[in-house]
Amino acid sequence: MTKPLSSETVTIVKATVPVLTEYGSAITAAMYKRLFQDPEIAALFNQANQKSGTQVHALAAAILAYAQNIENLAELGPAVERIAQKHIGYAILPEHYPYVATALLGAIGDVLGDAATPAILTAWSEAYWFLADILKGREGQIREDLMAQEGGWTGWRRFVIAERQKESEIITSFILRPEDGRPVLRHKPGQYLTFRFDAAGRLGLKRNYSISCGPNNDHYRITVKREPEGDASVFLHDKAVIGTVLECTPPAGEFFLPKKLERPVVLLSGGVGLTPMVSMLETLADQHAGHPVYYVHGTASRDTHAFGNHVRELAARHGTTTVTTFYDQSSGESEVHSGFITLDWLSQNTPFAEADFYLCGPRPFLRFFVSGLTQAGVSPDRIHYEFFGPADEVLAA
Repeated sequence: MTKPLSSETVTIVKATVPVLTEYGSAITAAMYKRLFQDPEIAALFNQANQKSGTQVHALAAAILAYAQNIENLAELGPAVERIAQKHIGYAILPEHYPYVATALLGAIGDVLGDAATPAILTAWSEAYWFLADILKGREGQIREDLMAQEGGWTGWRRFVIAERQKESEIITSFILRPEDGRPVLRHKPGQYLTFRFDAAGRLGLKRNYSISCGPNNDHYRITVKREPEGDASVFLHDKAVIGTVLECTPPAGEFFLPKKLERPVVLLSGGVGLTPMVSMLETLADQHAGHPVYYVHGTASRDTHAFGNHVRELAARHGTTTVTTFYDQSSGESEVHSGFITLDWLSQNTPFAEADFYLCGPRPFLRFFVSGLTQAGVSPDRIHYEFFGPADEVLAA
């Protein structure tokens, strides 16, 4: 059991909140600089999240939140679960934690200079290891659970691209089967896979992709939008062929459709954010016939619209799924709405007051709907969402 934080440490950490507010990003930037001096540790990180600097600010915000909630750590429970799931995805192990501790404490000294007193450094060392022990315990439990299931594994496993399927002008699906021919773990609908591209000749390249098929023991499907500046998506679209090998860690993520459904379900997505929704919809069609489901998707046009026919087939098989599509510009198609999804439209056309909302899409899409639904009176515990990038990687690699 993790030893409680001392009262002296709690007091000192709380007292550093103003300093972290002002210098937090400088400290995390210095921390990453120190970490990346070790090539083996640098290889654990998704370097794409470092280039823009947003990871530095996200980590600074996370450390500040930890300090602010040091006496009420229950508030950080969801964040801790996200971190643990990310660490499973990036194959972060207990032996990696000391490197971060050394880099973080060294960075505090670099930025604060003489103001980083021995008492402050001692307090933050205790606070870091307190949180690290919680994370290591949770991550160990997740790994045990994974290995106890059929097809379960930990660490990196080699998968072969078995099929490619063009879903729209800019989106392609890839069917992945394990190179060893053994079963795969049945994921929870909504979860993602973390990939590294070393075996495909792209050393150091890592990405997360939602699984876009329903759970099974045979394969995974990922569905990727070609981003002109995206190293991984351009490689997959332009270079990856049947037989290309990618490595991935087990399915991870705390965003998923539960086995027991207590309320109507609204699946709300924008652009390629439909990928986890299709996994959920396949599961709903297979396991929850008759349950009220509302699938609402927005995209630029028919050219960018993926899985349109597949979604309609799933809805017909399910029996009680209402499908609504929005295109940014008028299409002239009677079954498609023109313009953008609005809160007013959702309030009038879905069981707004009682449904569970599952959201995935670009960051502006999520900012608008997560805050909008909350302000409109939807309880936060009924708003579930997923997006990728540093803003949801709290104290994560």
